[in-house]
Amino acid sequence: MIKVVIAGSAELQNEIQEWIRYWNNKYGYLVLDYPLIIPKENFDELYPDVHKNFFKNILKTDVLFIANNKRGKINGYIGAETFAELCFGLAQKLVYGKNIKLILANMPSKDVACYDEIVLWLRLGWIDEILNY
Repeated sequence: MIKVVIAGSAELQNEIQEWIRYWNNKYGYLVLDYPLIIPKENFDELYPDVHKNFFKNILKTDVLFIANNKRGKINGYIGAETFAELCFGLAQKLVYGKNIKLILANMPSKDVACYDEIVLWLRLGWIDEILNY
């Protein structure tokens, strides 16, 4: 079974649910984790464990998929937390030689803070694929 972790904005739950279906419907793929909505009333209490478990699942995954759909007016949105998760996946690949595929849903807009890094990482072959959905 090929394990997938989906990273992206938890605010885009409709898109996240579509990506869960996309990956789980591919033969031999299983989504291990994805961005969760954490209730505001106990966010500070729940966030540390949710965040830690998400990173633990990146350690277990074969595919780290960045669900960078349009958010607001920005196409291919990647926020700071999603970029940190992508960096963690890349570190697994570069430092530990982990065979992890890094796949983006879309090329990020030039308005995204990490745009230059994404372009560089594509040029270096560190990002495996962009689906262009």
